[in-house]
Amino acid sequence: MYSFDVGCRKLRDLSVTVMVMILNSALAQCPPWTLHAWPPLLWQVGKQIPLRLQHLGTQISNLGDSSGCTLGQTLWAWHGQDGDLGVAWDWVQIKPGLVAMADPMAVVSNLRLIDDGGEVLTVAESARHFNAIVHALPWQNEVDRALKFSGGPTPAATIARRAGSAQRQAPIQ
Repeated sequence: MYSFDVGCRKLRDLSVTVMVMILNSALAQCPPWTLHAWPPLLWQVGKQIPLRLQHLGTQISNLGDSSGCTLGQTLWAWHGQDGDLGVAWDWVQIKPGLVAMADPMAVVSNLRLIDDGGEVLTVAESARHFNAIVHALPWQNEVDRALKFSGGPTPAATIARRAGSAQRQAPIQ
């Protein structure tokens, strides 16, 4: 499970039950932007090794009450031989059953993409690759499930599930 005792920096065995936390929860205590504190993981663009990203959590920041639309963050991770990889982004609900990335240029990750010459890609150069990763994940299903589970104006709830149920291979292109 996601380890909170070492400053939100490491993953443990993802094959055990994971808690999807919504609002006032462990995900809120260790927000997705903390991925920047994880050790960077270098990955060569074009290397067709699938990432087996697993859904760690979805946070709902607002349930579309009078102050605005429904939005939140989702966090996905992978534990591999070379280290832990985390990817997170903000989402917004367009209408019931339809969610989209709030800003496709704002994917947060400790993954650093490198080109054939060994140079790290800029944020702008990396965006296309991160969006391909996000597109390959069943993240909208997970967000929709969290939204359906929350069901009301106070989304302080948790969903227990098997981590492997929301696993998808996402190639980096």
